Amino acid sequence: MNQADFTFHNLKNDTIIYFEDFKSKFVDSRNVEVWLPEGYPKKDVEYQVLYMHDGQNVFNKETSYSGTTWEIDEKVDSLLAMGAIQPTIVVAIWNNGKKRFSEYMPQLPKSLTESAFAKAELKKNFGHDELLSDAYLKFMTKELLPFINNHFQTSKNPEHTITMGASMGAHISLYAVMKNPDVFGKAGCLSTHWPIPYLGQAFMDELPGSMPKPTIHKLYFDHGTKTLDKDYEPYQMKVNEMLRELGYTDKNLLYKKYENHEHSEKYWQQRVAIPLEFLLK
Repeated sequence: MNQADFTFHNLKNDTIIYFEDFKSKFVDSRNVEVWLPEGYPKKDVEYQVLYMHDGQNVFNKETSYSGTTWEIDEKVDSLLAMGAIQPTIVVAIWNNGKKRFSEYMPQLPKSLTESAFAKAELKKNFGHDELLSDAYLKFMTKELLPFINNHFQTSKNPEHTITMGASMGAHISLYAVMKNPDVFGKAGCLSTHWPIPYLGQAFMDELPGSMPKPTIHKLYFDHGTKTLDKDYEPYQMKVNEMLRELGYTDKNLLYKKYENHEHSEKYWQQRVAIPLEFLLK
């Protein structure tokens, strides 16, 4: 690790390391932030790692496009102080902006996502005609995770490798566990945006044949009842039922409905401690 490659931001007793323009051969370069808790590194401790999508919204309200952050550093700090979770570092991966949908929308089923129809719809709505979530997961598993594991004191166990996001970030979090179950053991999916024309239902239909068994895996889902979230409940109920049929129980599947919560960082910030404790304990 070269000192010139990153910038330190000291937050009282914890630290954020900022990697600008992290290069990849699979996707466009992007910023990555790594949060280290107070006392890091503690002797003989292998830290679990929480990988969060839409990373510009995780810590810093000046970079958040809503002006509000998840305040993950404060939430994890508090849970650590309470002894509610295991030692954890957080990796915030910034989104690409114009390619966000393409990088976060799962590429299942291939028969649809690679069809001429899907390509035409993507081109019409987003200006480019392909989904990039498989490439994004290659960036994570082949470039970012090895970098983090080589430069920080981490556990490489999938039970200690967690991914989390909201809306489309929830989709890529779930897809990470589906696509790489030997790498990602847990996923936090807040306000999953299921009702995507054509692609959303088709992806849901793939879940029974693509999800790993719940041996070491844990999943969290939630939604509010206002704005975009008001449409999510019937979809989420079907997903929950599918997962129950695969053997997921209250031990490894947690679902929450939050009355009057809207689809925004303001509300994800208010409730994120719940999935953090469930996934990181």
